[in-house]
Amino acid sequence: MSPARIAEELVAVCCRLYDRGLIAGQDGNVSVRLASGHILVTPAGLSKVDVSPDSLVELTPEGVRVTDGLAASSEVGMHLSIYRARPDVRAVVHAHPPVATAYGVAGRDFMDAVLPEVIFHLGSVPLVPFALPGTPALGDAMAPFLAEHDAFLLASHGATTVGPSLRLAHQRMESLEHAARILHTASMIGPATRLRDEDVAALRRAREAARAGWEAEGARQEAGEDE
Repeated sequence: MSPARIAEELVAVCCRLYDRGLIAGQDGNVSVRLASGHILVTPAGLSKVDVSPDSLVELTPEGVRVTDGLAASSEVGMHLSIYRARPDVRAVVHAHPPVATAYGVAGRDFMDAVLPEVIFHLGSVPLVPFALPGTPALGDAMAPFLAEHDAFLLASHGATTVGPSLRLAHQRMESLEHAARILHTASMIGPATRLRDEDVAALRRAREAARAGWEAEGARQEAGEDE
């Protein structure tokens, strides 16, 4: 897609995160890796519902600002760390979905295989140890988990999802919160039942088979074939 079209989609994702109650106030940040290798990211200080294409910030992969105007999100270091570690990732979404965030506050992860949609769409979801937001320590805390996971609960600090396209990264954030609501409700009824090992293995194979298609979609969007 053209940078202008990508900017429009990034703004649309910000509005949807706000509308779905996954962020509030100045919470959250969203970024996309452009075909040039530069990063387009939401600015600091704005509610996501007030973000416009003109307010987005373009950075080099090293974090040097290319555009004038507002400063980049204070969490951009986390985004840059992810992009450096994961060449397949073209978009990063960080939000504070209420129930998923509550799991992180309580020190819980989504590593147990109890929901098929979590295994297929998200994979296992680790809990990243707490690190002060907006500091390099956050990227360091995430580093051990980046290679194997596409969704992360951040201890006492929301959640982050990644994907080969902005569409998929955003969908994973919505799915994460939906799964958290289901798991929370189940916990009030009784212990969650783990799926059979053979079913977990089948779901993981399906996820790996789907990965090529997800990455192809991201490549098509980057090349502008989906415009």
